[in-house]
Amino acid sequence: MKRIIRIGTRDSELALWQANIVKSKLENLGYTTQLVAVKAEGDLVLDKPLYEMGITGIFTKTLDVAMLNGTVDVAVHSMKDVPTQLPKGIVQTAVLERASSEDILVIKDKIDFEKPCTVATGSLRRQAQWLHRYTNHKVVNLRGNVNTRLQKLKDNNWQGAIFAKAGLQRIDLLPENFLDLDWMLPAPAQGAMVVVALENDTFTIEATSKLNHKPSEICTHIEREFLKTLEGGCTAPIGAFAEIIGDEILFKGCLFSLDGQTKLEVENKVLISKYKGFGKDCAKFILSNGGSELMHSIKNQLK
Repeated sequence: MKRIIRIGTRDSELALWQANIVKSKLENLGYTTQLVAVKAEGDLVLDKPLYEMGITGIFTKTLDVAMLNGTVDVAVHSMKDVPTQLPKGIVQTAVLERASSEDILVIKDKIDFEKPCTVATGSLRRQAQWLHRYTNHKVVNLRGNVNTRLQKLKDNNWQGAIFAKAGLQRIDLLPENFLDLDWMLPAPAQGAMVVVALENDTFTIEATSKLNHKPSEICTHIEREFLKTLEGGCTAPIGAFAEIIGDEILFKGCLFSLDGQTKLEVENKVLISKYKGFGKDCAKFILSNGGSELMHSIKNQLK
């Protein structure tokens, strides 16, 4: 009997879109697959910011458990939601080719940024970078899946809300009125999709590893290594972006205070052949130049 690869996913529209991409790619390679949708706690609790919920991997935990108890064989995630430390027994098998990593501001009308504005986001990283740039603006909390957040923007008297461009593009919800925030560093691995499986499941690992896009894997590895070394997770305003240019990798990383007033940044490059450990070195530069104290302060504020 031909083995069926059971693909676990959250049941939001975006998560299902991502899982269906993996399903299609595996079936094009001759594998038989089945989608298994599981609700995650992060989708259910909409009135608390992510950093207050106190769960590492809030959007991935349910699927991790489903995989470990044998309900599903693989899980598909937005890579930026995945903890830098995977649970024991689970391994990363593929990073699909990355889409746009940019953040955008979805707006209703033209905005005069010199005047006081209210902008919505549930991300500490976006909040801190926005307040650093626009000190006279107010940032309000915004949670829920993409559809829910777009509706909340319509229903409230806000000037705009910040979204990941890739998420809106993937489910064909990119509105006409938006501004590219090319000055805002994205979350580590933003725009990338990752597949994980059980480390002892050689059949599934072999199948899904065929979907791996090496340049995307390298760049997201550097960004997540930077994040892991800073000990960020969802609890600190950390941005990171690595880009392959010729035979080199250009990396930009930042750490902000929660109010956006303090900004620590690093920009460096390395040969592709020497990418391992590069993210860690960039994070150590931040930590040794005020980052350790700032991370300590952030953790105390979020207790």
